[in-house]
Amino acid sequence: MTTRLPFSRRIVIAFVLMTMVVSGSFSLGIVAVVHFVEDQLISKELRGKLNMVLHEDIRAGREPRLDARTRFFASNSAGHPIPERFADFPEGFTEIEEEDEASYVYVLEANGARYMLLQDQREFEDREEILFSVVVAGFLLCIVLSWGLGVVMARQVMAPVARLAGQVRHPDQLDTRTAPLAPSYAHDEIGHLAAAFDKTLGQLRRSIERERLFTSDVSHELRTPLMVISTSCELLLENEPHDAQREQIERIARAARDMNDLVRTFLMLARSGLDDAAETATLAEVAREQAELWGPALRAKGLDFELVDEGADTAGHNPTFLRTVMANLMRNALHYTAIGTVRLVLERDGFCIEDTGMGVPAHERDRIFEPFVRGTAARGEGLGLGLSLVKRICEHTGWDIAAKSGQEEGTCFKISFAPAHAPDQPRGSNP
Repeated sequence: MTTRLPFSRRIVIAFVLMTMVVSGSFSLGIVAVVHFVEDQLISKELRGKLNMVLHEDIRAGREPRLDARTRFFASNSAGHPIPERFADFPEGFTEIEEEDEASYVYVLEANGARYMLLQDQREFEDREEILFSVVVAGFLLCIVLSWGLGVVMARQVMAPVARLAGQVRHPDQLDTRTAPLAPSYAHDEIGHLAAAFDKTLGQLRRSIERERLFTSDVSHELRTPLMVISTSCELLLENEPHDAQREQIERIARAARDMNDLVRTFLMLARSGLDDAAETATLAEVAREQAELWGPALRAKGLDFELVDEGADTAGHNPTFLRTVMANLMRNALHYTAIGTVRLVLERDGFCIEDTGMGVPAHERDRIFEPFVRGTAARGEGLGLGLSLVKRICEHTGWDIAAKSGQEEGTCFKISFAPAHAPDQPRGSNP
């Protein structure tokens, strides 16, 4: 399982764990060595003292010459009898550690008798406790120091990574004039990572630039024939055609106008980052225009159409973007509503388009804004790009789009102009 801890924290934890293992092993080694040396040296010292007492003092009939901390006992001596509690001690060295006593005992059996030396070790134990306290304090100090060193090292290690992340995250990285990242880093892992980012960002820049050039070129080339079509329609209408011809000419003119708006939309999206709001229009103005355009088509299909104003805002918006978004959603409502009503509702912070159509199944609702995705109940000869274009415009302008739908309960698409949701100053709206 992949850990979710930040890399800097993992560095600190690694430093602390390594220090705990090393200093802990060293501390345990000190304790083990102290105990080993204590057993060996004290055992050797007591054995030497006992041999001296037996071979020099006892043979000479003298009292044992021992310091105040050491006492002599013998099973065959009435003056130095072995205390009852030491009678069963094994031969050799034994350490006694009790609450009120700390002593060393050395027992020797010779010629059928037991001899014993008892030495008080409270002073040595006090020194041993001081040593162990120093070892524990040193262990804890090492952990604290390793934590501090780990924090410092983590910051130093992560500094170029954070710097690289900030550079990659900067919007200017998509600019073709941006300098490469790798030359400003050492030839190490970070440098290799920067070189990989340079390669990937370069491919992304070239791809975006190709898309922009293609969209700009195609859109620019389409504007000339569209202008010819629009001008021709105006000239034909001036010749006072009869009603059937007028209806067909007006239909061609509307289609040319819609196509012109679509071309302008693609041009503005291709010029992402430039000022798109040379002209503005209010929500009510665009809604009335779209109602006049789509109302007859909806009624011709036998549907009821309502334009409801619930307090539309009066802010200025990019008319091209607003018309394209509204037209695509109205077209969807026309295609997917067989009976019932289509409502265009203007609200304070946006608008919504409601229909009584077949609705969108829950498992398709999250994918309807993806390019080339059409639902199982798709109608017409579309490619599934209408809602994708609407989503792209909303992201470009900082608007929000949400869809509410239920099977056979109709669909409601809501567009919100709330600036709080925009990542930057909205492009395409002029509040």
